[in-house]
Amino acid sequence: MFLEPTFTTQRRGWIEVICGSMFSGKTEELIRRLKRVKIAEQTVEIYKPIRDTRYSKDEVVSHDARSIPSRVVNNPAEILKVSQDIHVIGIDEAQFFDNSLTEVAEELALRGHRVIIAGLDMDFRGRPFGPMPQLMAVAEYVTKLHAICNHCGILATHTYRLTNDEDTVVLGEKDIYEARCRHCFHEGNILKLRTPRP
Repeated sequence: MFLEPTFTTQRRGWIEVICGSMFSGKTEELIRRLKRVKIAEQTVEIYKPIRDTRYSKDEVVSHDARSIPSRVVNNPAEILKVSQDIHVIGIDEAQFFDNSLTEVAEELALRGHRVIIAGLDMDFRGRPFGPMPQLMAVAEYVTKLHAICNHCGILATHTYRLTNDEDTVVLGEKDIYEARCRHCFHEGNILKLRTPRP
């Protein structure tokens, strides 16, 4: 005897990813979406990694100083403790988490939460950053934002590091990073190779 699958009427969840280079407005877009959710009187919880200390310890803050209260977590598994009563979960600076964030996001979506994740899609070398490629693959919605190239003024997709530091994670702002288009990013890296280090 063939049995029809049983579908529950629980709240449906999904994953949204907001990605792009530095200065493209990722956090600003995350905050905008979460504030709209609050206007609709839905419940919201937002998380960020413990290493994100640039502007505030307990808020997610955009480059243009918009902010929203957040919880700091050491690892993605801590986000699974969120109450089932929360409709929307925001996660900022996702590139700083390990790859387990993908499984956590999928579990949260299956529980019925709308999960909105923002992060850098590429590191300063132009390589995929942390769990972002996997998150973009499993998300229902992906928004790629662009900055403006500091050198030529066209759309920027890369984050160029002005210093010679080789660590993957170096916190900083315009004193350390620029948004650049593919061409200006490439040209800058060639110039770095030709210039002797002090």
